Amino acid sequence: MNTSGTTDLRVAFLGLGHMGGPMAANLVAAGVPVLGFDVVPAAMDAARAAGVKVVDSPAAAVHEAQVVITMFPSGRHVRQAYTGDDAAPGLLAAAPAGTTFLDCSTIDISDAQDAAELAVAAGHRAADAPVSGGVVGAEAGTLAFMVGAPKDVYREVLPLLEIMGGRIVHCGGNGMGQAAKICNNMILGVSMIAVSEAFVLAEKLGLTHDAMYDVASQASGQCWSLTTNCPVPGPVPASPANRDFRPGFAGALMAKDLNLAVSALTDTGVAAHMGPLAAQLYREFAAGDGAHRDFSGIIETIRAESERGA
Repeated sequence: MNTSGTTDLRVAFLGLGHMGGPMAANLVAAGVPVLGFDVVPAAMDAARAAGVKVVDSPAAAVHEAQVVITMFPSGRHVRQAYTGDDAAPGLLAAAPAGTTFLDCSTIDISDAQDAAELAVAAGHRAADAPVSGGVVGAEAGTLAFMVGAPKDVYREVLPLLEIMGGRIVHCGGNGMGQAAKICNNMILGVSMIAVSEAFVLAEKLGLTHDAMYDVASQASGQCWSLTTNCPVPGPVPASPANRDFRPGFAGALMAKDLNLAVSALTDTGVAAHMGPLAAQLYREFAAGDGAHRDFSGIIETIRAESERGA
C-alpha cells in the first residue's frame, strides 16, 4: 500500500465487494475515516473486520461525507444510487452540498458523463476513476487508477487514490478515465487470447511451457498477459494458472469490459476486428464456468477446442 497520500477527508464507501472492500480497508489503515455500506451482509462483515465503520443505509454513509466513493457493477447501478427512488433518497440528495463523488466502477463512457452531470446539477463535484490490477492490486494498494475529472477535482481526490493505488493517471475530463480503461482492457483481452493460443500451439509443436516463456518474455512477444498473468502454471508462480484459475480478474468482468469496448467502437465508427472478436470469445467463455474463473482460463477453452478439432 502506498501511504504517501495523506488526507483528513471524511469518506463514504459504497460497494464493499472483492475490490471495494480491500480499497476501503487500505484507506482505514492509512488513518482515513470511512463509513461503508454494501447490500451483501458478508461484504459488510468483512469490511467491519477490516476496520471500516459500516452503517445500515447508503444515506447514513454519505450524511457527513466529503468524498463519496462508489464501486458498482454497472452504470445502471451508479445512476440508481445517485438518484434514488420512491423508497429511499439517492446519494446526491443525502450528501452535504459540495460533496465530491468519486466513482471507481467500470461503466460506459456516456454513463460516467451522465453521472457526473447529475452530480454537478445537484451541487456536487464528480470524478470517474476506474481501476486496473484486480483483487491482488486492491489488497496490496497497488491499483492503477485512470481518472477523468476537472483538474481541481483530480487534485482533491489524489491523496485518496495514492493510498489505494500505485499509479494514478489524469486522463482528462469526466468520462476520460472510463475511455482509458476500456481501451486498455481491449488490449488486455486480445493479448491474453494471443498468448493462450501461442502456448497451445507451442504444446502441439513440442515446446515446453518454460522454453516458450523464456523466449517470449525476453522477445517481441513480451506483454503483461505473459509475464504477470501467464495462462500456464509454472513460469510465473503468482499467476492464477497456478491456483486453478482462481481470479484475479474474472471472465465475467473481462466480458463486460470488452462489451463496453465494442459499444465504444460502434459509436465512434472505428474499423476494429480483434476487439469485437475477443468480446465474442469472452462472452462465450463467461456464459459457463469461465464467469467465475480468471480470464486467463480461456486457454483451457482454446486447448479443448483444439483437441476436438485435431
